[in-house]
Amino acid sequence: MSTKAQKLGPGKTAILGLQHMFAMFGATILVPLLSGLSVQVTLISVGIGTLIFHFFAKGRVPAFLGSSFAFLVGIQLITEENYGLFAGTTLTMQEKLAYATGGILVSGFLYLLFALIVKLVGVKRFMRFLPPVVTAPTVILIGIMLAPFAINQSSSNIMLAAITLGIVIVASSWGKGMVKIIPILLGIVGAYLIALIMNGFGMTNADGSAIIDFYGAAEASIVGLPPFMLPRFHIAAILVMIPFAIATIAEHVGDMVALSTITGEDFVEEPGLSRTLLGDGVASIISGFMGGPASTTYGENVGVVALTKVFNTRVVQLAAVYAIVLGFSPMFEVVIRSIPDAIIGGASFMLYGMIAAVGIRNLVDNKVDVSKTKNLTIIAVMMVAGLGLRFANPITFTIGGMDVPFGRLGIAIAVVLGVVLNLILPEEKGAKEAK
Repeated sequence: MSTKAQKLGPGKTAILGLQHMFAMFGATILVPLLSGLSVQVTLISVGIGTLIFHFFAKGRVPAFLGSSFAFLVGIQLITEENYGLFAGTTLTMQEKLAYATGGILVSGFLYLLFALIVKLVGVKRFMRFLPPVVTAPTVILIGIMLAPFAINQSSSNIMLAAITLGIVIVASSWGKGMVKIIPILLGIVGAYLIALIMNGFGMTNADGSAIIDFYGAAEASIVGLPPFMLPRFHIAAILVMIPFAIATIAEHVGDMVALSTITGEDFVEEPGLSRTLLGDGVASIISGFMGGPASTTYGENVGVVALTKVFNTRVVQLAAVYAIVLGFSPMFEVVIRSIPDAIIGGASFMLYGMIAAVGIRNLVDNKVDVSKTKNLTIIAVMMVAGLGLRFANPITFTIGGMDVPFGRLGIAIAVVLGVVLNLILPEEKGAKEAK
């Protein structure tokens, strides 16, 4: 446990644990809703993943591991019916998701590799290969690539999407305390209540369908086993998925630095970045094996730690237990699945935009000088490669016996180009390397 962790009574620990669970809840359940993965399995995997992380971090770091949004683009590139990796095949959606979780499982080993590198060469030398001028454009690309999905989902009911977005904006801009920390959750809950009223008055979506559908509620039990799914492996799906770990590894490092600043302890040194990366990687491997999404340290929960000044790791561990318990309720998943697409789309307007905005903020906060030729070249090449290849798909080649449009690997190519250019391009005379 953190050396500065406060001693808390059972009642206060229970309440603060609930607060941490709700802080991660809105974003965590969005990942399965947007990707097709199971909400039950997701909650169980993030709960178990958080406990695994705390084991490797020696119970010192008050971090929660939620489901990663960075991998959403990868999942969509594999599963989407019309342009996904397996488009035109006879594979079912579940089979495509199994290949996606196989890619997630393998990407977890990248964390283990990086943990070993950090252990051998040290944090500072490691970060020279992944400076903000490379990681920030990667995050920006992820947010932009997700944007079309927000538009498509919102189009089913523009009014409901606008209401959701309005609540999120109000809560995040004018909210105080916990309200400001969970605007996405408040937007979804508030819009859902309005949707229930609209549905009760017989209002419908743009295509005439019911606004809310409780399909499966009659058969769902309150307590039951989740639909665990074993992963499948294909080299093309793995190549599509692995690059997204670069973004989450950079996010992980940022969260460790932020938590160190908040708590007054240096978690990068003790328990050490190599151990925290190891915990995050093992959590993603276990999640992929179960049929869940990749794990990542959650900025929302870092915000809760900053707000409450409670550094007791048992609070976060209890939040993980709460998530696991909820994961064993099929009825809970039915309720979550009944959330209209338009509400998810409205929330995603803010969420996906914030992902891209975080990438821009990383450039600003790290004082990346885009007037320097080296930095401008890296960013320009990465953006055009990532977006241009993604939407143009000019070339098709064969991997593992499957025809793969070049654009499916657009973000992977962008990351590789960024890393290589950062290593080989010369610094301008008198300029310091971006850190």
